[in-house]
Amino acid sequence: MSTPQHPLLLDLAERRVVVVGGGPVAARRAGRLVEDGADVLVVAPALCEDLAELASAGRVTWRAREYLTTDLDGAWLVHTATGERTVDDAVAADAEASRLWCVRADDASASSAWTPAVARSGDVTVAVGAGGDPRRAVALRNAIALLLDVGDLPLRHHRPTTGHVTLVGGGPGDPGLITTRGRRALAEADVVVVDRLAPRALLAELDPAVEIIEAGKSPHAHTLTQTEINAVLVERAQAGRRVVRLKGGDSFVLGRGGEEVLACLSAGVPVEVVPGVTSALAVPAAAGIPVTHRGMARQVTILSAHDTAPDWATLARLDGTLVLLMGVAQLPSHTRALLAHGKDPGTPVAIIENGTLPGQRTTVGTLADIADRARERGVGNPAVVVIGDVAALADVLA
Repeated sequence: MSTPQHPLLLDLAERRVVVVGGGPVAARRAGRLVEDGADVLVVAPALCEDLAELASAGRVTWRAREYLTTDLDGAWLVHTATGERTVDDAVAADAEASRLWCVRADDASASSAWTPAVARSGDVTVAVGAGGDPRRAVALRNAIALLLDVGDLPLRHHRPTTGHVTLVGGGPGDPGLITTRGRRALAEADVVVVDRLAPRALLAELDPAVEIIEAGKSPHAHTLTQTEINAVLVERAQAGRRVVRLKGGDSFVLGRGGEEVLACLSAGVPVEVVPGVTSALAVPAAAGIPVTHRGMARQVTILSAHDTAPDWATLARLDGTLVLLMGVAQLPSHTRALLAHGKDPGTPVAIIENGTLPGQRTTVGTLADIADRARERGVGNPAVVVIGDVAALADVLA
């Protein structure tokens, strides 16, 4: 037979597909067919472990015997992978007589249909054929799958879809620290609602037709209130658009992501959360500070500097690490409060500005003098403040 040339996507949901053979190859074929919703009939005297699990779970039907021509009755597609040439020849001949497409595992040149190397990412499926060279097809498939996963291919929909919202944690600042799932969500977006501390360099990679909505520019000076942000997310999604809410760090770590999810749910808008790398942990790490370290800190407490009434007495007694986000402006009052409640004045402190970005800078000191050092060096936000013994490791591990 000639090499098959006509690519086609098949809807196998609830349609009978026969797999002849009980070994690992048959198991891989059957497993994929089950995932695609097919009614899978396996014909084999014995099954390998993976196929046996599918059969015991009722996900495939097993006829525990040798193949018979009547096994193809009612089938839409046939796979044969017995490892015995005479049996595979018989299955292929019966399929041809019944005008059924047959995929042979033993001899692709004798198959009326081939299974391509398939890349699946979200709702995108790419099938790769490479002129009968399966290793070449797999290499191409893997390269395409990577590009799909990281959003480096044009993934925006151009037909009407159901609107939804995706909260994407953009990481601590460096665009390379967003997750691949977050990159993919951006590549599919029709609307991006973005914060000041999000990895904004990624916006330049978006389709020019994507609507960019600024949600905040500086502390206490937001272009949109949280209520307005919630309304924008819901309104754009209800208009059938794919909305990405892009934030710095992680949406659920002092990012008000929970409020936005609740707003979407109450409006009946589908919503998904893509976790991000939180700056509370990543920025200290980039500066050589592990927020926990054996013999030094077994716990970490993360505090928003915007919290106007923290329990300083409890915080001062903690043996672990205290991380303050956006805490530069209130650093003098915070350090005074900790000292007033008995925190050791010699406790190491480190401030990391512009963490993970080219302008990253670390200022180190003690609880007693860090506010003065920060003022002398002109330290400003965005910055993460680390208080605890681990802060002393900045000079060693950076």
